[in-house]
Amino acid sequence: MKKIKLSRKEKKNLIRISVALCLFFVILIVDKTLGLAKAVGGHYGWLLPFFLYFAVYMVIGYDVLFKAARGIVHGQVLDENLLMCVASLGAFALGIYTSVTGREQEGFDEGCAVLLFYQVGEFFQSYATGKSRKSISALMDIRPDYANVKREDGVVEQVDPSEVKVGDVIVVYPGEKVPLDGIVTSGSTTLDTKALTGESLPRELSEGEEVISGCVNLTSQIEVEVTKVFYDSTVSKILDLVENASSKKSKAENFISRFAKYYTPSVVVAAILLMVIGGA
Repeated sequence: MKKIKLSRKEKKNLIRISVALCLFFVILIVDKTLGLAKAVGGHYGWLLPFFLYFAVYMVIGYDVLFKAARGIVHGQVLDENLLMCVASLGAFALGIYTSVTGREQEGFDEGCAVLLFYQVGEFFQSYATGKSRKSISALMDIRPDYANVKREDGVVEQVDPSEVKVGDVIVVYPGEKVPLDGIVTSGSTTLDTKALTGESLPRELSEGEEVISGCVNLTSQIEVEVTKVFYDSTVSKILDLVENASSKKSKAENFISRFAKYYTPSVVVAAILLMVIGGA
């Protein structure tokens, strides 16, 4: 079974989320079975569940509160951090209101749960993003630094891959990356292709077979007749796609970006109006 590798920050967040989850469910079970407010009794009995839930809330949500405050200071008011704070603190405010007015106490657990499960989602998103970045970083390592061109007089010259022409013969030594696409004209070897195909087992390669750039020669020296210039090679096209992917937004992404500018403030205004009208 493959071991999951987490960064120091991810480990810290995982511990924080795990502790908060355990505390939340212990408090929730005790509250729902025994009734913390009733156990204390009196007009201020609700303060016990409030402080217990709010303590868990601060453990799991202090960074969200900080980011929301920082966003307000820097003019980025209506972001997801502020929305999460409004939703969760609003639930706590509802709990205080129902408790003070003598109604059935509700809202403390919901306010805590909102931020708790938001942080769980953020953790998995952060882990997935980090894993993608590592994969892209590994992919960028397939870029060849040079090519060994064999001249007509038999001399091998090290040049930039972009200087190699179609029809030139290149020599690939063990441990080197295959710099350009071509056909093996001499020798046989095994290739490490996992950076391109994800295949963990080495690929056997013999004379007359095609080889794509970006693979790593593992065992023996081979000679390859180049069939594509560097800018048309497999590795060049892959790197171009990776480098330009982040700068090209789909129609759906552009629509969502425009929609969010109006959606977020509309939801906040509607929530405030509903609170005012409902409380009138």
